[in-house]
Amino acid sequence: MADITRQRTRERLKARREPYWLRIEKGAYLGFRRGPDTWIARWRGRDARQQYRAVGEGIDFDEAKRRAEQWLSQLAASPVRISKRGTVRAALEAYLADLRRHGREDTAREVEGRFESYVWDDHLALLELESLTLDDFEEWRDRLRSGNTNRSVNRRVRAVVAALNRAHRLGHVGNPESWRIVPLTDDVEDDGETAIFLSAEQRRGLIESASPEAAAFFRGLELTGARPKELSAALAGALEGDTLKLSHRKGRPAKLRTRIAVLSVEGAKFFADQAKSKLPTAYLFTEDGAQPWRRHIWAREFRAAAENYNKVAKRAQRLPAGASAYSFRHARISELLQVHGIDPLTVAAQTGTSLTMIQKHYLRFIPSAMREKLAAVRDA
Repeated sequence: MADITRQRTRERLKARREPYWLRIEKGAYLGFRRGPDTWIARWRGRDARQQYRAVGEGIDFDEAKRRAEQWLSQLAASPVRISKRGTVRAALEAYLADLRRHGREDTAREVEGRFESYVWDDHLALLELESLTLDDFEEWRDRLRSGNTNRSVNRRVRAVVAALNRAHRLGHVGNPESWRIVPLTDDVEDDGETAIFLSAEQRRGLIESASPEAAAFFRGLELTGARPKELSAALAGALEGDTLKLSHRKGRPAKLRTRIAVLSVEGAKFFADQAKSKLPTAYLFTEDGAQPWRRHIWAREFRAAAENYNKVAKRAQRLPAGASAYSFRHARISELLQVHGIDPLTVAAQTGTSLTMIQKHYLRFIPSAMREKLAAVRDA
């Protein structure tokens, strides 16, 4: 066996296709191919199958051994018999398949919709997972930040990180340190969206510019102040006269929280029309008559409606860049406090938020109402 640890010895080797191998440990080898002078690592698993990885060209033995050992350590620690190689997308698809294999079809469908929105069409999806670097992952996150809040970006990153961690456990070769990044500073409201408010005229114009299905969904958000995900999951049976039962998950681990929202006369009529001729188990709002609204679809519909509206709106009335479906919720909470004069405790109960969040994120947006109330005070 040739001594490939010394450069002088390697230079005297005969050029050939088969590398000259050096055993590092049981099942692990480092090879040197004379001619192109490239280094190759080799691993034999319990199934006796050989796996290979090119680790460099024109580098010295120490560097080649370091790279080989880094790769071999990933394989040796793998809980599966056969390691898998492929793109980031292949790893994420393996995660989705694993969810479905465990009977979590609804979760898989929701997560897949998110990946369609911000991963599949990005350069990140095409990268080989085993060659993915921290720089690659951070550059992808930087692309996500365009038009999105830090919390929204963090939420999307967490979903991909969780999927890649699971794919790695399933045998997909990659270095978890490549996607373990520090979260962005979280400086937004508890709903996960920056509090951007839309006037009544803006909301009306936006709804008129939307498709019929999206218009109904947005109107429902406007009348309830519900989170989009809450309203998308609401069933016809949740409507009882002038009340609507809404639920959402909050906290870690997520806990299901349910509340009863009281509707106005106009709101009760609108929701009665939505529930008409529907079974109690049918969704109140759907994308196409059957499929409940998904996050990436309502976001897409909102952007399309906003673009249509801004084409004809006066400059002062155009929608701000950060507006989203959540803006209906922010507007509702603000108007309940400012226009209708409802106390914060009742507003918090109706909209499923807290007094702390109202004090922190909403009271500062209604200074005119505060000034009017203070002006009415007659100090002795």
